[in-house]
Amino acid sequence: MNLSLFILSAIIMTCNIIWIIFFTPMVPDQEWAQKIFYLHVPLAWSGFLSYFFVMLSGILYLYSKNLKYDRIGHAAAEIGTIFTGLVLVTGPIWATPIWGKPWIWEPRLITTLVLFIIYAGYFILRNIGIYRQRVALISAIIGIIAFLDIPIIFLSVEFWAAEIQSHPQVEMNKQPSGILTPFLFSLFAFTNLMLAMLYLKLKVLYLEDKEKNYV
Repeated sequence: MNLSLFILSAIIMTCNIIWIIFFTPMVPDQEWAQKIFYLHVPLAWSGFLSYFFVMLSGILYLYSKNLKYDRIGHAAAEIGTIFTGLVLVTGPIWATPIWGKPWIWEPRLITTLVLFIIYAGYFILRNIGIYRQRVALISAIIGIIAFLDIPIIFLSVEFWAAEIQSHPQVEMNKQPSGILTPFLFSLFAFTNLMLAMLYLKLKVLYLEDKEKNYV
């Protein structure tokens, strides 16, 4: 099962990358930089979906005190942070040729960076070696609170004045033909990858808890 899942995810992602590189249309004012769009947005979507799982599992842990939900939150947080880190990498790759600089201190970028920093602290907490149930409790609370940053990221274009907004607002119905289908496939590919990683990480965390007699 594990090998089959890995192979399937690898095949889907390989097809996705080939489609993006060789078969998606060039946008005249962005050219090759625009292809980052097919990675950047699905990475953000998958990362934020992972953080939704962190928030949901945190609520379920606070209700039940079942460490199963802490493992789900831990696994989802790790994957979400990897994906969010990649968002913060792919963004500057796109921005350098378009903006002329890799980073601008505008609301959406700042709030995304804040989310990444919160979860960096989350993992520091998980590794300081305090009582297992206490770690689970504090992690659940942080995961719930941290998720509140995600609506702020999405709504930042409404909260702050337009003149300080540099991040492009993508309207798919206004994109050139041939962009929507590969974009949706990339969303599917990265969501599938995220779920596969979540499944595999959960198995690892279960075995670790079993070895320490927490299961």
